[in-house]
Amino acid sequence: MLIGVIGGIIGLVLGVFGMISFNLSERQRREAVEVQEPNLPDGAAEVLSVVGRAFVVVDGTDGVVRASPGAFAFGLVRGHTVVHQELLQLTARVRRDGVIAEAALELPRGPLGQGTIVLQVRVALLGEEYILLLADDRTEITRTEAVRNDFVANVSHELKTPVGAISLLAEALEASAEDEDAVRRFARRTHTEAARLAALVQDIIELSRLQGTDVVQQGQAVDLNTVIAEAVDRARLAAESKNISFVVGGHADRAVYGDPHLLVTAFRNLIDNAVRYSPENTRIGIGTNSADGLINIAVTDQGEGISAEDQDRVFERFYRADAARSRHTGGTGLGLSIVKHIVANHGGEVTLWSQPGRGSTFTVRLPEMEGGPGAEVPEAEVPGAASLEPAEPKSGNNFTTGDARVQKNQGATA
Repeated sequence: MLIGVIGGIIGLVLGVFGMISFNLSERQRREAVEVQEPNLPDGAAEVLSVVGRAFVVVDGTDGVVRASPGAFAFGLVRGHTVVHQELLQLTARVRRDGVIAEAALELPRGPLGQGTIVLQVRVALLGEEYILLLADDRTEITRTEAVRNDFVANVSHELKTPVGAISLLAEALEASAEDEDAVRRFARRTHTEAARLAALVQDIIELSRLQGTDVVQQGQAVDLNTVIAEAVDRARLAAESKNISFVVGGHADRAVYGDPHLLVTAFRNLIDNAVRYSPENTRIGIGTNSADGLINIAVTDQGEGISAEDQDRVFERFYRADAARSRHTGGTGLGLSIVKHIVANHGGEVTLWSQPGRGSTFTVRLPEMEGGPGAEVPEAEVPGAASLEPAEPKSGNNFTTGDARVQKNQGATA
């Protein structure tokens, strides 16, 4: 009997300890679940999982209890902390007023560098103790709108200058009808401004045309040797007026896939640019080679060169390193932008190497066309190249054309 009583006491003690242990483990499990899975309103978790935008859920002390991968990718959250003070200000306002808040914010992309991200943020109460932040990335849309607005503003400004000049010159002509010398002088200036206006309008048309051309759908096999020969021929008259000669070397062994008219425009702009900024009695080299599935075409001049601070911006629309000189030479500031767009649409790139006093080299790299009819280019089909005789330069760079020169410039532009 004594043994039975002792056994009952031991069983009771073990039972009590078991219940205590069970209650402790159940409480710990419940607390762990509450930390990892906050008690969000019914259905909120399911809605957030398919919302399609970056989101962050914070508690009453602005601690992050749930965040989407997009929120981490945008740099809004680090660990369990909301990074940006602007977002915390919005959550404080919503917590205080109980009203949904919206704002467009430009925030740093990360802790380093100057990159930013533009977000449309909407903040609202989620249940009684949480606040939800929804973020929609508007960076690309904002950038596109800014480019469009800048383009319209720049076009308006650039058109206004020659139009205003022509108007003033017309008034001067009318007032000087009896003075033959003045009439001739004003007429020459009117002709210059009219030519500048025509060039600007043509460049704007080219930009619009290339933006509306689908190279993938409308492309064909293009022999770059023929394209370069035609571009050189179109620039010959302007070059001869400054006694500038062309030296063409190398050969593209395979065709590229694209639009031949756009490619002629791109290389014509590069060569025209070289002619415009080259001194008299110099020469321009155009070298071609093929390597690693790419065709490399380098256009080298013996001009004054481009400063390091201007090199990153020369491909921007309407940007001119020397605005006064560009007005004198008739440049519109769109030529290199057109080149960049055309080459990019053909899956290639254009790079620049330049040093003040040593001239400039623009190198275009385009992917060769793989297989298919017309991919191979015969060596003999290089129209116009034989007539391009090299001339001794008066000053500036001493260079050769062909593979060696292009390879040299590839290293310089890397």
